[in-house]
Amino acid sequence: MINRVVLVGRLVADPELRYTPNGIASCKFRVAVNRPFKNEGEQQADFISCVAWRKQAENLANFMKKASLIGLEGRIQTGSYEGQDGKRVFTTDVVADSIQFLEPRHSTGSAQNTPNYQSSTNTGGTNQNPPQGNYGSNNNQSSYTSVDEDPFANTKAPIEVSEDDLPF
Repeated sequence: MINRVVLVGRLVADPELRYTPNGIASCKFRVAVNRPFKNEGEQQADFISCVAWRKQAENLANFMKKASLIGLEGRIQTGSYEGQDGKRVFTTDVVADSIQFLEPRHSTGSAQNTPNYQSSTNTGGTNQNPPQGNYGSNNNQSSYTSVDEDPFANTKAPIEVSEDDLPF
């Protein structure tokens, strides 16, 4: 049996961070996800209740706010409780196993030149070296070739490829 959910949407409100009596972080939030069709020219959205736990919950509450674009992977969990009026209330939530922050921290829908993406997974561990700047590098020199640079630009000889190099 499979119970997997993948969502990409915007936070409806600022995430609510709380702690259990045992000190475990919990964060409830809702994500607005557009439906793939329009009704008479008007885009419709679903507002999906979600919950994150531990370090993932703390990261979400600390770095994201209302209207932030996130992606999450998780599972659907149903439950119920007795309301104040004595009636049974049924709940359906997405329990997030992994959350990806899909835009820079100080942005709400606008692109910036320097991305500072944060992500988090529900492993319960702590990240000793959080991402900084471009691709986790915090220095000005890069040992990687830029995507726009041609790595063979300074090569004068033709590139030789033998049949042993081919994957088929």
